[in-house]
Amino acid sequence: MHTTTFGPRFERLPAVMARTGMSRSWLYKEMTAGRFPKPVKVGSASGWRASDIDAWMESLFASARAVPTRRGA
Repeated sequence: MHTTTFGPRFERLPAVMARTGMSRSWLYKEMTAGRFPKPVKVGSASGWRASDIDAWMESLFASARAVPTRRGA
């Protein structure tokens, strides 16, 4: 069986909200602040590259691992 890959996955706002658990207003506030990837325009639709969302999420996980925990507090 042969499968075809059509390039990067493209996610619309409802999917991004579901993946991140964040509201529309939070996402747009974070985009304005430069802390969340901006959507790209494809034809008449706007959405996010799934790889951009993956990288953003991975950076959150990496920064969470880098925060030292307090012991004995």
